[in-house]
Amino acid sequence: MKKLFLLISCCILSASSFSQSIVSETEIGDAEDMISQTPIAIIPEPVSLMKKAGTFTLPQNVVILVQKNGELKESIAYLSERITKATGKSVSTLSASTHPTIKLILNTQEEAQLGAEGYKLNVNPTQIVITANKPAGIFYGVQSLIQLFPAEIESKELVNNVKWKAPCVDIIDYPKLVWRGLMFDVARHFFTKQEVKQFIDNMVRYKFNLLHLHLTDDEGWRIEIKGLPKLTEVGAWNVKKTGTFGDFIPPTADEPRTYGGFYSQEDIKELVQYAQERFVNILPEIDVPGHSLAAIAAYPELSCTPEAVNYKVRSGEKIMDWSRGAPPIALVDNTLCPANEKVYSFLDTVITQVAKLFPFEYIHMGGDEASHNFWEKNDQIKQLMQREGLKTIPQVQAYFEKRVEQIVISKGKKFMGWDEILEGGVSPTAAVMSWRGMKYGVQAANEKHQVVMSPTEFAYLDYMQADVITEPKVYASLRLNKTYQFNPVPAGVDAKYVMGGQANLWTEQVYNIRQVEYMVWPRSFAIAESVWSPIEKKNWTSFAERTELQFKRLDFSETKYSPAIYDPVFSIKRSPDRQLMIELTTEIDGLDIYYSFDNSSPDRFYPKYTAALVPPKDASMLRVITYRGKQPVGRLISMPIAELNKRAK
Repeated sequence: MKKLFLLISCCILSASSFSQSIVSETEIGDAEDMISQTPIAIIPEPVSLMKKAGTFTLPQNVVILVQKNGELKESIAYLSERITKATGKSVSTLSASTHPTIKLILNTQEEAQLGAEGYKLNVNPTQIVITANKPAGIFYGVQSLIQLFPAEIESKELVNNVKWKAPCVDIIDYPKLVWRGLMFDVARHFFTKQEVKQFIDNMVRYKFNLLHLHLTDDEGWRIEIKGLPKLTEVGAWNVKKTGTFGDFIPPTADEPRTYGGFYSQEDIKELVQYAQERFVNILPEIDVPGHSLAAIAAYPELSCTPEAVNYKVRSGEKIMDWSRGAPPIALVDNTLCPANEKVYSFLDTVITQVAKLFPFEYIHMGGDEASHNFWEKNDQIKQLMQREGLKTIPQVQAYFEKRVEQIVISKGKKFMGWDEILEGGVSPTAAVMSWRGMKYGVQAANEKHQVVMSPTEFAYLDYMQADVITEPKVYASLRLNKTYQFNPVPAGVDAKYVMGGQANLWTEQVYNIRQVEYMVWPRSFAIAESVWSPIEKKNWTSFAERTELQFKRLDFSETKYSPAIYDPVFSIKRSPDRQLMIELTTEIDGLDIYYSFDNSSPDRFYPKYTAALVPPKDASMLRVITYRGKQPVGRLISMPIAELNKRAK
């Protein structure tokens, strides 16, 4: 009886095993079909991408073949870490192997079209090959390779039950511009060394190569300068405030000034090395002569104004009157004094140390939004104007900028400033970062200045990216589709002087690193594509689809991002009989909008928006939500009718 039972059991187990093997083969086939049908969603869009039949499967033991190991150590370390963390597979590096998994090859004869940062990526069923002229190209090829694998590869921890497959492709890719930057304002609010590293990690995934650190402003001086201890003892600290920056009640004398921080010179060296290992240059900015209240609070003798002895580092209280536009009317004098020789001695000390800490060829010296009203009534300034033959206050600032540039040049560096430095005349060797629109960048390039485009209308990441009722209130808005229209080399510009473009994140209203991420992504996808991809490759529909697929990667990497792309856009007008008319549109296609006026929360069983809405007479609230098919994708937005009436006016 026992033998019969065992025989029957064996038959059942064999049948079960056979059945499982059939299911497994079917599942594998289905998975390969799914991989082959999954859209390739690389951002920024490569110059050339050809999809081939088949898929590559990552083996349990990954072998990276490198002929010049030392030159590619950064890419090897990066790729190995990304693979092992999420997949749990082992990675080894060899200089010779008969069957390597991934080959990283530096060309012995350079291919002209690839330049210093281009690459070729070939994914075949049995092997992956990345070739480039320079190590940076290999690194960028690695970024594209990672984006071919399932989104789970972005995870910081092991993910099980994933088919680690990539579609077979041939990619030829290289950047449009050499300067592909993001500016991170660490002065308004201090962000730790680790948070800056996190910022770098996120930007390199999309082939940015320039981190612009805004290190000084009215709210804080963030870099140690030896011999000037008060810059960090006094200038790095203010009173912690929570709420809407710019509207805070001025701090009282007894409120502790313990909010802030700074980077020691050792911290800076560590950040520079960390960035260099990821092929990122760091551009330091010391913003002068305006935006200098933190420095003046530390050393009042740098000001033209005697009352500066009573100044404190700004904590977010109002110090400027913008009612008449730029330059603003200063309520306190936050400018260094162009007529004071101590200022140039101070800047010589600062620039000497900054130049040694940052190997990048440029130092950014600000120059923006310098208020003139205190200068206009100052006797020292009047004497300077008479002595130097200066006729206008903009010429006073030009005098200052030229002297500062000479200090920068004397340290073996190149001088850069915001586009205001063009006013009153500027040295021909000064580089210009154009923020007040494209026109100043075009002007500067046509006058043979080196130019970086970072215009507010396309590239200011502190702007609201959805409706004002869903965002911390800022004075302007910038949606993703507008950012995607950024063309850093517009018609009418002398293109050989445009080094590149960048987006700027000012942090007045950004208090923590999670909000930094929310403001940066996905709009920086659009910037990345604008500075890397050929203009003829840009396509909004394709970009929007790839952005949505990138959201899954950000989810796995635990990176916060804005879902504003799914939010409806409200357009308000009045009918001829003065009725309120509410039009709703979406940035991307394929979404349905559902709404309610009865104070309940709509879902897809509520009325669907098809034409302009007229609110019922006594309605006080419009609620809307977007769906794709049966799935909600947008946020529930509650819009007061009173707000819509206000906008209609």
